[in-house]
Amino acid sequence: MNEKMIKRMQMRAESFDKQLANLFFRDSIPLNASFCTFPEVVSYKDKMKGTYQSIHTGESLAKEWEHAWVHVTGNLPEEWDNRKIAVRLNFGGETLVVDKNGNPFFGLTHTSVHFPNYMKEYMFVDAPHPNKIDLWCEVFAMPLVGQCSGSGTGICSHLEAGWVDEELWELKFDFQTVLSLAGNDLSARSLRALKILDEAVSCFAEDPANAPAARRILHKILSLHADDGEWTANAVGHAHIDVGWLWPVHESRGKAIRTFSSQIRNMERYSDYVFGASQPQLYAFVKELAPTLYNEIKRKVCEGRWELQGGMWVEADCNLISGESMVRQFLHGKNFFRDEFGIEVKNLWLPDVFGYSAALPQIMKKAGCDFFLTQKISWNEVNTFPYHAFLWRGIDGTEVLTHFPPDNSYNSSMYPARLSSARDRFSESTAVPEFMVLFGMGDGGGGPKEDYIERGLRCRNLAGVPKVKFGRADDFFLRLQKLEERLPVWSGELYLEKHRGTYTTQGRTKRNNRQCEQWMSQVEMLWSCLPLNQYPAEKLDQMWKSILCKQFHDILPGSSITEVYRITEREHAELLVECRKLANEAASAICIPEKDCITVFNSLSYPYCSPVELPPEWTDSEVFDESGKRYPLQNENGRLYTVGHFPPQSFTILRRKSGIPCKNAIPKETDLILENALIRYEFNSDGHLVSAYDKTMKKEVISGNGGNLLTCYHDTPLCFDAWDIENFYRDMPSVPAKCISACKAFSGSVRQVLEFQMKIGKKSTVKQQIVLSEGSKRLDFVTQADWHENHQMLRVSFALKLQAEDATCDIQYGYIRRPTHTNTSWDAARFEVCAQRYVDLSTADGGAALLNDCKYGYHLEKDILDLALLRSPHAPFSNGGPEDQAGDLTDQGKHIFTYSFLPHEGTLTESNVMAEASCLNRSVLLLQGKAEKQLPCRLLSGSGVSLEVIKKAEKEDCLVVRLVETKGRCSSTVLETTASVLTEVDLLEWNEGNKYPVSEGKIELSFKPFEIRTFKLK
Repeated sequence: MNEKMIKRMQMRAESFDKQLANLFFRDSIPLNASFCTFPEVVSYKDKMKGTYQSIHTGESLAKEWEHAWVHVTGNLPEEWDNRKIAVRLNFGGETLVVDKNGNPFFGLTHTSVHFPNYMKEYMFVDAPHPNKIDLWCEVFAMPLVGQCSGSGTGICSHLEAGWVDEELWELKFDFQTVLSLAGNDLSARSLRALKILDEAVSCFAEDPANAPAARRILHKILSLHADDGEWTANAVGHAHIDVGWLWPVHESRGKAIRTFSSQIRNMERYSDYVFGASQPQLYAFVKELAPTLYNEIKRKVCEGRWELQGGMWVEADCNLISGESMVRQFLHGKNFFRDEFGIEVKNLWLPDVFGYSAALPQIMKKAGCDFFLTQKISWNEVNTFPYHAFLWRGIDGTEVLTHFPPDNSYNSSMYPARLSSARDRFSESTAVPEFMVLFGMGDGGGGPKEDYIERGLRCRNLAGVPKVKFGRADDFFLRLQKLEERLPVWSGELYLEKHRGTYTTQGRTKRNNRQCEQWMSQVEMLWSCLPLNQYPAEKLDQMWKSILCKQFHDILPGSSITEVYRITEREHAELLVECRKLANEAASAICIPEKDCITVFNSLSYPYCSPVELPPEWTDSEVFDESGKRYPLQNENGRLYTVGHFPPQSFTILRRKSGIPCKNAIPKETDLILENALIRYEFNSDGHLVSAYDKTMKKEVISGNGGNLLTCYHDTPLCFDAWDIENFYRDMPSVPAKCISACKAFSGSVRQVLEFQMKIGKKSTVKQQIVLSEGSKRLDFVTQADWHENHQMLRVSFALKLQAEDATCDIQYGYIRRPTHTNTSWDAARFEVCAQRYVDLSTADGGAALLNDCKYGYHLEKDILDLALLRSPHAPFSNGGPEDQAGDLTDQGKHIFTYSFLPHEGTLTESNVMAEASCLNRSVLLLQGKAEKQLPCRLLSGSGVSLEVIKKAEKEDCLVVRLVETKGRCSSTVLETTASVLTEVDLLEWNEGNKYPVSEGKIELSFKPFEIRTFKLK
């Protein structure tokens, strides 16, 4: 055969494949339907609370985002008796068919956000009355990409019933399978398959009666068995459901119900089929809204047909959440699965998260998750990740068994060509005889539809294709675990060379999340001072789950639509109000009322030496602690500040006495210099830091390029607007901030303050208070931005007078070092990295750190520390073209944040960077009255250990404490506690380990580098 003949045969086969798509649906007849539209979800029992009207194909029943109930009826011909019946329904949205009792039965959809040509519009009817169709359908008119019109949204395109020609149904998938085997190459195997396809098309001859004969021809290929040494593709039915993305969280409840009900039907039809789903949050939605379906799921879990996956509450972002949030994701996620199903999930299931912290392996392992799955690193833009099955080693040396399915997708279609490509791509194929495939359409696609399973069945033992075996992920991991010694090791973070903009987009959500994380720790500590029967466990459980839900990997990173953030900001605000309320309730029980007395609560493991704002009525007083020490005061236009040494995990009582009123701290000088006994900072009239002379090190810290350089850059990603930052932004023209006013605002015994007013970009303004406190080198840039830019990015940079090969970056419960050079392509690809509270650049002679209270994206280059502050993409896909101008701009309006510059002596671990970063992120609390209680435990001595958590145990009437080694070395500490015994437990508090008796209220504890240890106090 010449190439032209081959091409014609291919075209003929592809045309016939399209012809077969719907041919099995025979003699269709129209059905009748009436509908009623509602602005939001209406339950089955309330569906008649509106006026119904008839609808026909081609007519609209709902606008985008609306919901509707549709009643479908019809009488079937008598000659269809004893035939398999199907209905074809497409209402231009996602549809849930319910049974006669209103319980979820099956999900349909007109498209997919992943593949716009995808449709799921057929449902087989096992009707108790075969001569009649009587169905109720709930319809959600979901836009295609969440913000702009999808094709056919809300329009009824199919409304019919027909009978199923089972030979044509089988022919459809036989033909698809052989067509995929044929591929587009010129190999002998492909040409043979193509010839067989051509013979089958000729045999069919446009006559459905010839389907059996055509199938017999195709079975010349389909009957050929795989070689004995062929690899196995462990096929796990899957439906990735984003808890919030192109739809608000509340719409994900319906997506879960539609998907889960469809998979129950698949299990009834296909005896070997196994489906798995992660995210307890989704199961909790189903339990609340569809209890009958939830009970069906429980039965399938007991049968082993339905696999519970993933130890986290949601598939959370793993760059931006704190160490304790990461722990709580596992704590609440695994507890839900055990409490509800009696199952311990042993894997972490994160196929779509945008990078993975090197702190994660230890947290996983101590939460009882030995296995990890993702595929997102296959999205790397520069470097191909070298492994698919390997051991991932974290910062403390913990290793977890990891698998990247080589299909590089969680929406596999189960076509033979795709399975073969995955096998050929599998890096560990010489050591491991099998790999995993996740198949099915997620995010409203309903998971695997029948087509996917049928193709998989034909590939169970087919020549040229991996042997498909429907199975569970946990069984695959147990088999893979036996081959651990053959596997390579990857040490350090799993950095995604893409989606770097998620470190910055939606700044208010990131700030609110950081504040919620900090507040929750303080609230738990306060309530731990009180009797356990008073502890608000149920309320705190609800609040944590709300916070964890918003840490989903499209919500917190900023890659969801605007409506998601309107809701998220409101709910975050409510959570913060609730935190303050709970703190006040605890304070009223901890403190006894006393006039002219307040208690300063420091929950940190470091002394708090930053300024504290006192009640304004204390401006006419002198302030003392109980030892008689007098505290300095500074009045800044009615706002009163003091500074002192508030010990770690302590309550410090302050009293006011009548004295000389504290005058307004108006400075006598007009220079732009901030100076104390430790350091001298000098600014120019543009707001740039031109000098930072460290008096203790006796050297200049800032280089000639200066610091606090606020710059606007063009920010036009090639695609994935909210997700991505492109490296070429640095090569494009940039615009520095323009200062319009500068002055020294306040100067006194507590702190000195400069104020700058700046214009930035075309429409935005920035106001900064730059603060140096007495006894500190930390320079705080308290920033208020009014941001109104379009595809711009605001960054700030500091150029240092030192040269370091790497920078040290704060991550969850530890730190990692990242290069400041671009020696390799891997180094160059890390042009934007994520850090938590600080990044430090130092040598043995000293250095400086750039701290933040809610920012995450850093650029590290030679001697420069550069922090991303704000972006303005469209939400979330657009790329700045004219068609995008009607879209929603991200992060418009007012923002408040602080970043800090901190020179220091010695290396990071010899400095006070960690302490200052902690103090910047968590201030002390002022409690009214005199504290009569103390914390049940606190650190007395030792360096390098932080007491992070004191809370009530989840399942027991005792307290739990969590301590972390922070400096990356062997450390020890002395813990003072009211307990008589410390019992070590895992992060879930399920499994108890060694018991440590407490002697005279004290116990010394030793830690390995970055070790996290958790104890019950008894």
